[in-house]
Amino acid sequence: MSVHLVGGGWTPAHQPDVFRGFIAEAAERAAAEGAAEPVVALLLLDPRGRAENPYLDYYRGAIAAGGGADVRVTGVAEVDGEFATTALAGAHGVFVGGGPTPAYRRAVEPIAGELRRLVASGSPYLGFSAGAAIAADTALLGGWSIGGVPVCQEDAGEGLDEVAVEPGIGLVDLTVEVHAAQYGTLARLIAATEAGLVPGGVAIDEDTALIVGDTVRVAGGGSVWRVEATDRGVLVTTLGA
Repeated sequence: MSVHLVGGGWTPAHQPDVFRGFIAEAAERAAAEGAAEPVVALLLLDPRGRAENPYLDYYRGAIAAGGGADVRVTGVAEVDGEFATTALAGAHGVFVGGGPTPAYRRAVEPIAGELRRLVASGSPYLGFSAGAAIAADTALLGGWSIGGVPVCQEDAGEGLDEVAVEPGIGLVDLTVEVHAAQYGTLARLIAATEAGLVPGGVAIDEDTALIVGDTVRVAGGGSVWRVEATDRGVLVTTLGA
């Protein structure tokens, strides 16, 4: 099974391409367990503190566009909420939504080991925006400057000034940036690589998924930008959808 890293984006026309692979893998897992329909655990933070999320309808629509599933939502408060392993019970696939990356990283920490176990045992994971960023071994949480020098627009800083990296869930051995072309975060990944904060990684456009499994492929309407540290500097290449 695969880890599906989605760079964000809200274009319904791209939903089938971006989400189809995840739902197909969840259905395969369900069939192997004798279930008629896949169960997807949808984990969300609520910025209003009421265990709800304003983008829930979009996520439900995206799952339906990808093929459909029994969606079981767990929402916790953005400020101090944490997910429990009970949110993953019976799931054939896990979908972690978007929002403030530092808050999502904190909220999934109690279940990170169980997420790794589920993926290793054959359940697919889909991370949308923040959910994609925290899937990494080394997660780039936000920030818009390095050593006081701006490296991307301040609006992309996630409430942080200095670029910050911390251990992520550990589902993929690369650092993940999202909203690449739209928010200019590719530049942040390049700068973080040049500064030695991360060894490199990928920056994913909106409405685009990088699917990491036995092979690596791109789906959706944009590009994935690969950033590598080399002896001659930072190398950037693209993978088209």
